[in-house]
Amino acid sequence: MAELSGGSEPVAVPLWPPGESPPGFQYSPDSVAGADGEIDPTEITFPGCSCRSSSCAAPECSCLGRGDNYIGPCLRGAEQEGFARPVFECNALCQCGESCPNRLVQRGLRLRLQVFRTPRKGWGVRALEPVPRGTFVCEYAGEVLGMAEARRRIRAQSPQDSNYIIAVREHLHDGRVLQTFVDPTRVGNVGRFLNHSCEPNLFMVPVRVDSMVPRLALFAATDIPAGEELSFDYSGRFHNSPGSSREHNPLEEDNRLRKPCYCGSPMCASFLPWDSSLFSTPDGSP
Repeated sequence: MAELSGGSEPVAVPLWPPGESPPGFQYSPDSVAGADGEIDPTEITFPGCSCRSSSCAAPECSCLGRGDNYIGPCLRGAEQEGFARPVFECNALCQCGESCPNRLVQRGLRLRLQVFRTPRKGWGVRALEPVPRGTFVCEYAGEVLGMAEARRRIRAQSPQDSNYIIAVREHLHDGRVLQTFVDPTRVGNVGRFLNHSCEPNLFMVPVRVDSMVPRLALFAATDIPAGEELSFDYSGRFHNSPGSSREHNPLEEDNRLRKPCYCGSPMCASFLPWDSSLFSTPDGSP
């Protein structure tokens, strides 16, 4: 059976059905700097912790002291907890070992996933084993772009083009908003094949390891049986506090730019999420 990652992942990512494969792209387990060169996700800017044990613990660990850990509100949903604290894993400069439980997303793919051809949505991803709720599934990796380059690429797309660019906005308690743009169109990982659902079984958590550039980690929102398609809400509404999404209700004439949603959920919104801010210039000029 054909394999997607070229051996770059800790576990193989098979393709189905035999003899078919998605359009070509460069596989990378981790995000890379975009062509604009504005942001380098591989740069190490955080200091490391001085923990000598193999298992870091708060409050002694300086990394855990910066934010939340994986048993905190980040995996329970901000809609129930209010603002969740950010997640900081131990990094390349930390004294703790590779077995430290605060090293999770950086270890990469551990589940057996399969990229498969769906009846109506192109390619999708499913798990080949049961996935318990709260399990890290995969990262949404690609080129990390500045806003200007992300907007340029969006505006250059035709209505027939698939859009892989995701805009993640983190709302801070003081009113500031941190924005991250990731595009796996040319360079990406298995996460680029995850489809949208209005009732998804995954949710996204920005996780920081070596710098303030987050890794976009996807976790299981519920117990997922083997064989079920994996999906997340592209709008960011799921598992987040109300009002955190930048999705807009477009004018009727803008519906020509929107793509239909085929998630099949009883709560389906009929169209894929829409973020008009990426289709306009900062001053509103064409």
